[in-house]
Amino acid sequence: MAESKSTIPLAPMDKLCRKAGADRVSTGAAKAMAYALEEIAAQIAVRAVKLAKHAGRKTIKTEDITLAKDEIWG
Repeated sequence: MAESKSTIPLAPMDKLCRKAGADRVSTGAAKAMAYALEEIAAQIAVRAVKLAKHAGRKTIKTEDITLAKDEIWG
């Protein structure tokens, strides 16, 4: 896990884990979830930027994010 603080708040990470069926979620688990989601989001963002630039745009659109997510996660 990275040393820097995550930009994603921990409460939503706790909520996601509880929605998935967890009775309790440790602070460490919530932090790990936040770091993991940031890493995934960063990969999608990098690909979306490339897609927007390829289309001759500076603005990332919804379809760039959707296509990037589909390319990365199938």
